[in-house]
Amino acid sequence: MEQMRIGIVGLGLIGGSMAKAIKAYTGHTVIGYEIDGETLCRAQAEGTVDFAGNDQLLTTLDLLLIALYPGQTVEFVRTKADRMRPGCIVIDLCGVKGYVCNLLGPFCAERGIVLIGGHPMAGREFSGYGAAQAKLFQGASMLLVPTEAGSIQQAEAFKPFFLSLGFEKIVVTTAENHDRMIAFTSQLAHVVSNAYVKSPEAEKHDGYSAGSYKDLTRVARLNEEMWSELFLENRDNMLHELDCLMDRLMEYRAAIAEDDAAALTQLLEDGKKRKEEVDGR
Repeated sequence: MEQMRIGIVGLGLIGGSMAKAIKAYTGHTVIGYEIDGETLCRAQAEGTVDFAGNDQLLTTLDLLLIALYPGQTVEFVRTKADRMRPGCIVIDLCGVKGYVCNLLGPFCAERGIVLIGGHPMAGREFSGYGAAQAKLFQGASMLLVPTEAGSIQQAEAFKPFFLSLGFEKIVVTTAENHDRMIAFTSQLAHVVSNAYVKSPEAEKHDGYSAGSYKDLTRVARLNEEMWSELFLENRDNMLHELDCLMDRLMEYRAAIAEDDAAALTQLLEDGKKRKEEVDGR
C-alpha cells in the first residue's frame, strides 16, 4: 500500500503493539492519541509514534485505528467525526463487533467516513503500553467486519496492510458471526480461567502444578474493566456458551458422583475425539 498517515487512538497493549509493528515493518507515519501524557511521551521518545495527535491532525489521516473499550470507541467517533475528512478509513479494534458496528455504521455512513470493524486475535496476560510488542501479531489472525459504512471490498483492500504487520490470516466476517465465535474462542476461556483460579487450593499450587495449571490460568490475569464491558456487550452469546458449558460439566459431575466409570470414560473419550476433530487430526 502507498505510504499512509495512520492515527492510533489508545496506546495500550493492542494500540501500542499496532504502532510498534507499523514502525518496525512499514514506512507509514504514526500519529498517537493517548490521554495518559506519560505514555504518549514515552511512545514518542521510543519512536513508536512520530507525532502526538490532536484535532487538527485528525483532518490529515488516511487511516484511524481505535484501540479503546467499545463504549469509548463509540464516544470518540461521535465526538470527533466532524474533524475527520470524508473518505478517512476508521477501523476499530474492539473485542466485540455488533455493539460498535451497529451504532457507528449508520453514523459514519451519513458523514462519508468509512468504518470497518476489526479484531486482532492476539494478546498477552499483561496490559498497557509497557506490554506492547511489535511482534505481538506474528502468526495471528485479523478479523475484519464490513459495516453500513464500509464494504466487503474496502475491508478486503486492507488485507495486505495487516499481513505486513505479521498477521498470518485475514478473515472477513459479519458482526454477528464474530461475536458468536468470540464468545466461545476467547470470552468463555477468560471466564473459566478467572473462576478456576478462585479455588482455595490455588494458594497451595506451588510444587504441584505444571503445564495444565499454567495453560488454564494464564488469562485469569485480565483487565477486569475491559472484559466486563466485553462480556456484557456480548451478553446473549456469553450466556449461551456458559449454559452449554455448565450442562457439560454437570454430566462429568454426575458420572463421578455416581461412581460410573463407564459413563466417565465415555465422556472423556468423546472430549478427546472432539479435540482431534476440531484440530483436524
